[in-house]
Amino acid sequence: MKITKLTTYRVPPRWMLLKIETDEGVVGWGEPVIEGRARTVETAVQEMEPYLIGQDPARINDLWQTMYRAGFYRGGAILMSAIAGIDQALWDIKGKVLGKPVYELLGGLVRDRMKMYSWVGGDRPSDIIEQIRTLQKGGFNTFKMNGTEELGMLDTSAKVDEAVARVAEIRAAFGTTIEFGLDFHGRVAAPMAKSLLRELEQFRPLFVEEPVLAEQAEYYPRLAEMTSIPLAAGERMYSRFEFKNVFAAGGLSIVQPDLSHAGGITECLKIASMAEAYDITLAPHCPLGPVALAACLQVDFVSYNAVLQEQSMGIHYNKGGELLDYVINKEDFKIIDGYCKPLPKPGLGVEVDEARVIEASKNAPDWRNPVWRHEDGSVAEW
Repeated sequence: MKITKLTTYRVPPRWMLLKIETDEGVVGWGEPVIEGRARTVETAVQEMEPYLIGQDPARINDLWQTMYRAGFYRGGAILMSAIAGIDQALWDIKGKVLGKPVYELLGGLVRDRMKMYSWVGGDRPSDIIEQIRTLQKGGFNTFKMNGTEELGMLDTSAKVDEAVARVAEIRAAFGTTIEFGLDFHGRVAAPMAKSLLRELEQFRPLFVEEPVLAEQAEYYPRLAEMTSIPLAAGERMYSRFEFKNVFAAGGLSIVQPDLSHAGGITECLKIASMAEAYDITLAPHCPLGPVALAACLQVDFVSYNAVLQEQSMGIHYNKGGELLDYVINKEDFKIIDGYCKPLPKPGLGVEVDEARVIEASKNAPDWRNPVWRHEDGSVAEW
């Protein structure tokens, strides 16, 4: 079998799907994208075509190493996201050829169902109590929300009180019947992270995500020493070579590589195994589409330390497209009592509605995150 063609489709709300075709008619799907930089990743995928066309898709490890090493310059958000989507599609092909889900090819199930969580509150957290109550009716009992709006490197007591009051309201309304994580989203610099973590600790959030930006990872162990809240990070780290230094330094309780950003299934399996050796849990980042989620679940179901899976159904970013819009086998993605069962179909387990994808790609928007500014006019972290 030989790879014959790669085709990318940018679709609403902010996703890109990749179709890899072979000379024997077997097709694989991947999801290579950086939110807000889809066209850039699309170009990177096209530049990798010469490494792939005419090659045997079964040689995933060799193709991965070729894409990673043959270009001399390597790593980073764009290149690793391009490799990630290609890698996902290659695993999809391999599973379909062998008639097995990818998790079977990786040693089989380590659990029977995977715990899922849902976003609430939007970019600027609001209406959280009502949204949680609505999602509880759908079986969810675990949630994530943004911890703050924009926050200066050194900000006011009022901003801290606002963030704390929001969390206090959740605990007052639901007690311990739910769990929730707080995403600082890189909006919080180290001086404010200390203050916020200290004030929030009494409410026992499940975790705090990106307490500071990944480029400030030296603060992870320092912050962990001063709080009992588990710290999570990893969505803006792109290879095991970046993660290894963070693991060795300590501080993280949860690692969150993105299967569409950190080299795909091949690389994220290695990151998950490295994390397990450091007694760090796995919760893959996935505010993306159906192929990305399917890839995450393949890793979740073979990784002992996988504890939570993010998913984008109903997330605030989804304007003009929802996760299951592009899926034929919607029932396989059904969430029951907050859990998803292993996807039963061969490959990644997602049947992509290609006609819907092609139609949607004709008018795909170029999604961009908003640019926020502080009161003094300087750019704020979104």
